[in-house]
Amino acid sequence: MFEVKIETNFSAAHHLLNYKGNCENQHGHNWKVEVYVRGCELDKANILVDFKILKKCVNEVVDYLDHSDINELPEFSGISPSSEIISKYIYSKVKVKFSGVSRVNVWETPTSRASYWE
Repeated sequence: MFEVKIETNFSAAHHLLNYKGNCENQHGHNWKVEVYVRGCELDKANILVDFKILKKCVNEVVDYLDHSDINELPEFSGISPSSEIISKYIYSKVKVKFSGVSRVNVWETPTSRASYWE
């Protein structure tokens, strides 16, 4: 089994619904995103996934979130856009083009992250 990982980041605001505490107020993060792809077979160049193509795909998703109020985006209407939900959202978008996506990590801070995988 082979695995590759790319990292990117974005900055955006959000607030948590049904939460009592500071995070119920609008605030922002500089999120770091890690996307992992796994597979058993390499192509003729002996690569699993072209990093450039994977980064382009992930950055298209992240660019949509960047410098937004995530709560205002239609995909997050009425739901609490926690890091867990954001990781699931990114996973689902990347999986459309990369069936081997195995996990997405979303870091709110250098010490706090949420992951999604199936």
